[in-house]
Amino acid sequence: MFPFKYPVPQTDPPRSPRETLPTMYDLPSEDPEEPGLPDEFHDLQPQLLSLTFRPRNYPASEIFSGTDMNLYYDVQHILWHKRPDWFGVVGVPRLYDRSELRMSYVTWQEGVNPFVIVELLSPGTEKEDLGENTDEEKLLPQSGNTGGNGQVLEAEMKEEPPRKWDVYEQILRVPVYAVFSRYTNKLRVFELKGGHYQELELPESRVWISDLSLGLGLWQGEFQGIDRLWLRWYDVDGNWILTEVEQQRQRAESAEAQLQYLIRRLRESGIDADRFLNG
Repeated sequence: MFPFKYPVPQTDPPRSPRETLPTMYDLPSEDPEEPGLPDEFHDLQPQLLSLTFRPRNYPASEIFSGTDMNLYYDVQHILWHKRPDWFGVVGVPRLYDRSELRMSYVTWQEGVNPFVIVELLSPGTEKEDLGENTDEEKLLPQSGNTGGNGQVLEAEMKEEPPRKWDVYEQILRVPVYAVFSRYTNKLRVFELKGGHYQELELPESRVWISDLSLGLGLWQGEFQGIDRLWLRWYDVDGNWILTEVEQQRQRAESAEAQLQYLIRRLRESGIDADRFLNG
């Protein structure tokens, strides 16, 4: 699978992790055994989150959002990964090495963990997404279990990866974790406090994330021709952040309103509006 075995033997002086550990090129998200997305909602909802994720304190060049992308989190177990429905990262180049579209998100190469993760609940994943599995065998991996070349992969075959909840809370320490069920239209948000997730109370199904200067909430409206409750971002004034298409539509509606106002004023002044505008 890899062009060479990991970990790569160190030299003196030591080589950087970017040279000695797997990159996104070694760990892409494509998996022929897991083709496609589970349903259409899991395709559309992350699109809206990405289109409206614009933290005001970061330029667009330092914001990345991933959808259904492998998230590699443990340098001791290089094949272990989770695949969030959506995640947002700030303070990282939009492009990998400022030049490449990402094939996956490899935390030890990126140097920045996601700030917020969103999971879209489905009957088959709800317990795992909410950390309700009680399998005692799925404990957090202990550090120091790597050996020489080739032994890392062998060890991974014998150990069970930790639960999604534990990865987000205890390994990646993602500050904000949100889950949304399209079946109940319920949004739940957990904030990392004291090393553990605590569920927040959500008045009006909204939460303000001060470190991002963004809020996340439920919006009733039409996206991609479908009118329903959607999860999207809002600004400090409580206004929903518009997508590019919505901005264009808003500008067109504003221009049309100004034109109609001008026509009405011309007619009130006894001026032929058609001749004035077309002359």
